[in-house]
Amino acid sequence: MSALARYFHSIGKVVYGYDRTQTKLTKELEQVGISVHYIDDLKNISSNVTKENTLVVITPAVPKSHSEWNYFIDNGFEIKKRSEVLGLITKDTYCFAVAGTHGKTTTSSILGHILYQSGVDVTAFVGGIVENYHSNLIGNGKTVTVVEADEFDRSFLKLYPDMACITSMDADHLDIYGDKSHVEESFIEFAHKIQDKNKLFAPTEVELNATKIGFTDSDAFQAKNIRIENGAYVFDVKTKEADIKDIRFHLPGKHNLSNALMALSMAKTYGVSDENIKKALASFKGIERRFSYKIKTDNLVLIDDYAHHPTEINAVYEAVKELYPNKKNIAIFQPHLFSRTRDFFDGFAQSLSQFDEVILLDIYPARELPIEGVTSEFLLNKIKNENKKLVAKAELNNAVLNSDTQIVVMIGAGDIGEMVMPLKKVLEDKRLNK
Repeated sequence: MSALARYFHSIGKVVYGYDRTQTKLTKELEQVGISVHYIDDLKNISSNVTKENTLVVITPAVPKSHSEWNYFIDNGFEIKKRSEVLGLITKDTYCFAVAGTHGKTTTSSILGHILYQSGVDVTAFVGGIVENYHSNLIGNGKTVTVVEADEFDRSFLKLYPDMACITSMDADHLDIYGDKSHVEESFIEFAHKIQDKNKLFAPTEVELNATKIGFTDSDAFQAKNIRIENGAYVFDVKTKEADIKDIRFHLPGKHNLSNALMALSMAKTYGVSDENIKKALASFKGIERRFSYKIKTDNLVLIDDYAHHPTEINAVYEAVKELYPNKKNIAIFQPHLFSRTRDFFDGFAQSLSQFDEVILLDIYPARELPIEGVTSEFLLNKIKNENKKLVAKAELNNAVLNSDTQIVVMIGAGDIGEMVMPLKKVLEDKRLNK
């Protein structure tokens, strides 16, 4: 939503917004002249806002009981979902769409960065703050767009992609889909939007008729000769023409290597030169809340990550163990949504049990009301790790200080992101500056 706000502001529109709480992101929007309020009150709707001059863009995160939303409905305003607006903006452009239950934000950010750095007239709308630009909007182009194709509420079916990828098709959003088979049906329907299968990409393990990327000889784009040098991946890529040698990429974890390979494959197919791709991948700094280092010293590391699905938590754990195999780690996890927690109790327990220590926070409800029996305490009891505890937000900093772990990982998609910098300050004051 904030990327759309930035876009409309950049083309001279007056933008107003509501959010539930003030965050670093909303403060940044306010600093560039976008009006944001945090209390649901009809008094916040400016007298300048009329149904003749206003488009209302809505996200499913806003509850249907929201009085301002109901005001717009009752008074005949034009109301569109975020996905519909993205579809309208991108319809007359060459549109790259990045779909998948995991990896959308990283893959679309890398792709947007490659295209922008290569001189393509591109605008990329991404779901995270890209460190290179301190924004979730890359470029201001008119002819090419990059978008995240979100499967929630089947909204990606409103896009008009010219080239697309599907990074994964795991079960998620089961409150919408019911079961994994319906999730896959929706992705297959999205895949059918691309007629030329040379312009549809998927990893080896995703069962789709698409150009395959991955780590096996049968893949059309294969990452090989992978090694780690000075904390970065260095690797070669087999393509349909010739190998691209000695690509350097700084994001940790094999899942991120796969995301980079996906972006590379799409950019090369579009026509970006090997040299420009290599330069862009080497200069990509990452995304806030995607394995973001907040402290990085020999004796203490603090990592912030948006992971909110068992598969994503597994990927974070694997990256931690690859980078720090002999150091003790602790995961601080805030479950996101009662429904997702209920649907993946066992998966969350299994993925979290791998860490040396686990701290759980209460479930972040977002758009949902509580579900009976679905609590962090129930999840805690399922974790097969004795070094575990449920902690209130106010007690989090002390709980971490009382642990002797060297690698601290904060995980979740709720407001845990707002707790990262206070914890960083406490750790620096008490552990680093003693």
